[in-house]
Amino acid sequence: QVQLVESGGGLVQAGGSLRLSCAASGRSISSNAMGWFRQAPEKEREFVAVISRSGGDTYYSDSVKGRFTISRDDAKNMVYLQMNSLKPEDTAVYYCAIAPYGGIPSDIKFYNYWGQGTQVTVSS
Repeated sequence: QVQLVESGGGLVQAGGSLRLSCAASGRSISSNAMGWFRQAPEKEREFVAVISRSGGDTYYSDSVKGRFTISRDDAKNMVYLQMNSLKPEDTAVYYCAIAPYGGIPSDIKFYNYWGQGTQVTVSS
């Protein structure tokens, strides 16, 4: 069974940058699209970004487009989220997840395995 472990979160000032990592173990994720989601307190988990299994296609939520970049390294079984120009409203727990059914979905229902999340806090 695949396991996902996120890391790289922390406390950063507005305008700063963080790079999140998602390490997969148990099996290769090279045949799957991979997504990042986030959940702020008292809010539902929301889509952030997805990358196709080839890495050639990406899709972002409007709120992070132009600031965040998703990438993958299948040789390391890793997925990354580079976050620049961070804003206080980016504060949330960030999760990576596997999209097993193909495409580059933004709907949470098309994702199964999830990591435990990593906290990102952006101060103003």
